[in-house]
Amino acid sequence: MSSTSIGSLTVGPLCLGTNVFGRAVDNAADAARILDAFVDGGGDFVDTADLYGNTVSETFIGEWLAGRGRRDDVVVATKIGWPTNEVHKGLKPDTMRAAVDDCLRRLRSDRIDLLYTHHDDETVTIPEIVGTLDEFVRAGKVREIAASNLSPERLTESLDFSAANGTARYVALQPHYSLMSRDTYEGPLADVAEKFDLAVFPYFSLAMGFLTGKHRPGVEADSMRSGAVAGYVNSERGRRVLEVMDQIAAETGADLASIALAWLSSRRQVAAPIASARKLDQLPALLAAASLQLTPAQLDALTTASA
Repeated sequence: MSSTSIGSLTVGPLCLGTNVFGRAVDNAADAARILDAFVDGGGDFVDTADLYGNTVSETFIGEWLAGRGRRDDVVVATKIGWPTNEVHKGLKPDTMRAAVDDCLRRLRSDRIDLLYTHHDDETVTIPEIVGTLDEFVRAGKVREIAASNLSPERLTESLDFSAANGTARYVALQPHYSLMSRDTYEGPLADVAEKFDLAVFPYFSLAMGFLTGKHRPGVEADSMRSGAVAGYVNSERGRRVLEVMDQIAAETGADLASIALAWLSSRRQVAAPIASARKLDQLPALLAAASLQLTPAQLDALTTASA
């Protein structure tokens, strides 16, 4: 697999999302099998959050890291500050400090490789947020910092503050972005990412499973997110996108999930899409995306269909 440097970190072209740990994957043994298969398949980048599975995702990952002795084999990203988190809500400095210490404890690690602010908190100033993140980096608790669910304006202000004050700076951005959700990244947010050379790690990269092709008109949904996916299934854009993906699948022999991730990897600043697996048999299609080379005509067809 190819790799990308993000600050002091080096990551592969696919990030394993673990938002399903503690929910669809509800026991540590199954989570460990998925993590084993991901790393054995060449993966080295795992994404979690203190919110996922009500902290269970981090706990499962920590048990796996400790049990397998693989802490140095993977880059671990986690997130703090979700506004409805019952324990550590928002980004006040003392809340952030407590949240990071709890993440480290659950992950059974002495450091977080990549720490995201999961969501902006506009009740807290940029100097307070970035200053506290800088404190974590200087203390060795965090290697690099990143942002998610942040407006272009607040992201720019944060990066400008770091440049002016010599603090740690955001090196990455995690936006909602896929063939079925382009305006959540493309435009001003993508412009900021390009201007400041931020690595982009899109979440919901498979549109909550829709882009695997398993959700189609007349097919009963089996996903916990089936209500959200219904809008894609019944849309004209969804029909166009699946039609083009089916054609490319016929041409390449690739799975639809691989095609969706390969398109995403071709977009501005995208370093690695984030995708999750509830079952072991879902992993090969995700890992295969790293080696799938779509032609310019195929990429253009997907871009046009998803417009």
